[in-house]
Amino acid sequence: MFPWRWLALLALIPLALSANAGVKVKLTQKGLDFGRELAVASLQKKLMTIKVPDISGKERVKPIGKVRYSVTEMRVVKLGLPSSAIGLVPGTGFSLTITNAFLSLHGRWRVKYLRFIKDRGSFDLAIKSLSITTSISLRSDNMGLPAVAMASCTTTLGGVSVKLHGGASWLYNLFRRFIEKGLQSQLQKKLCPLVAESVSSMNQFLKTVNVMAPVDRYAEIAYPMVSSPDISSSSIGLNLKGEFYNIGNHMEPPFSPAPFFLPNQEQSMLYIGLSAFTANSASFVYNKAGTLSLKITDDMVPRSSPIRLTTNTFGVLIPQIAKLFPGLMMVLQLKMTKDPLSSIEANKVTVDAKSSLTAYAILANTKLAPLFVLNLDFSVSARVNVVGNKLAGAVTLNRLDMSLGKSYVGDFKVGSLSNIFQIVLKWVVLPTVNVRLKEGFPLPSLGKINLKNTQLQILKGYIMIGTDLQNSG
Repeated sequence: MFPWRWLALLALIPLALSANAGVKVKLTQKGLDFGRELAVASLQKKLMTIKVPDISGKERVKPIGKVRYSVTEMRVVKLGLPSSAIGLVPGTGFSLTITNAFLSLHGRWRVKYLRFIKDRGSFDLAIKSLSITTSISLRSDNMGLPAVAMASCTTTLGGVSVKLHGGASWLYNLFRRFIEKGLQSQLQKKLCPLVAESVSSMNQFLKTVNVMAPVDRYAEIAYPMVSSPDISSSSIGLNLKGEFYNIGNHMEPPFSPAPFFLPNQEQSMLYIGLSAFTANSASFVYNKAGTLSLKITDDMVPRSSPIRLTTNTFGVLIPQIAKLFPGLMMVLQLKMTKDPLSSIEANKVTVDAKSSLTAYAILANTKLAPLFVLNLDFSVSARVNVVGNKLAGAVTLNRLDMSLGKSYVGDFKVGSLSNIFQIVLKWVVLPTVNVRLKEGFPLPSLGKINLKNTQLQILKGYIMIGTDLQNSG
């Protein structure tokens, strides 16, 4: 396999799509160099499999006359690729150049002359100053996955020398004049096809790109490209969709990504920018799935809390509740009336949510008696961090505004409930949300390439992750 793994995100979906990206990725020269090391190691392994066909012929050698010869059982015993470089071809793809490579072969030789005299032995062939230059094109296949192909390849073989084991001394001249030339020609014919095979074999590995990555039993996140890769002389820029979907029911949200641009930074191998669109598409998906609704019971409130979900507790503030439903347990039903909305400013991620909260008394027959409905408008601050190949986070309460939606127990002052519901949000609702956020969601990835040395910045309009890469395969 020719693992241009770091470039696997280059062509994830048919390029007929054209829209703003929810997620942007930029691969720097440092990232290309990481990939070059993997590529050279894999190419070296592939070139060790070179199979040179047998060579035979006849030549006239003075004063012996006609000599028939054959060279067989050739195999590579040593191969080195000490110098290599990778470069970008703007708008097209990239190139890999290998220089000062060396190659050693071992094989068997046979000769027959003067009609009945035969001789045989072994030989070692050494090639120095071998160079390979190949250009790779990038495209998207009909399944929306990345595909690569070798666009061009050239090889140059420097000095070739043969050392014979056994046989008469005059045979050396024969092998120098004819065998060296024949072997050199055969090797040049074999090298580029092997490089092409290496490039082609990468396409099977590219199918591991997480174009559609599962998040949990409710959602998955899509990372197809929405435009062609932006390949400059120093970096590769990718525009990815970065959108959450309900599993089995893909529906576009009623909003689109806003344009944003990654800054020109080169310290890390890879930069990933995630806009508020991705977070808001998650809100759309999870609210649609009903997972943002929460039933709150007293056993969810910490035992250390002075506030209990009982009609006695609420009756202190709303006497009608204690009179109508004395000594009963309560349950609260929280539902989002709108999808939570995320906004990203410098060093700050905020989520605003509007919800309704219905309070019920639990009657002796376990039926629920509605007490009141509150409109809650609250804001939370989000902390985000990278865990492995995932983006995770946690939220804390900023503010809470309440208004009465409906009362089944008569009029009362909503402000008197502010402290109770701040405790409910801080000690019950947000910890429940944080359990889910702690699990995180997958970032764009490929195979067994992991992120390391990650640094996270919150900029205006997006979150930027700078990271190096590590091969765990």
